[in-house]
Amino acid sequence: ALLAMLNSCAPGISVVNIDNGFGAGYLASIINLGRE
Repeated sequence: ALLAMLNSCAPGISVVNIDNGFGAGYLASIINLGRE
C-alpha cells in the first residue's frame, strides 16, 4: 500500500510517516493556502 501512495501523482496528495505530525500539519497548511 505504501508503494501505491508514493507513486500517486494526484495534486494535493502527500505521504507522511505516522510519527510526523508536524510535517503533516505543515503540508496541510500549504495545501490550504494554495487553494486561495
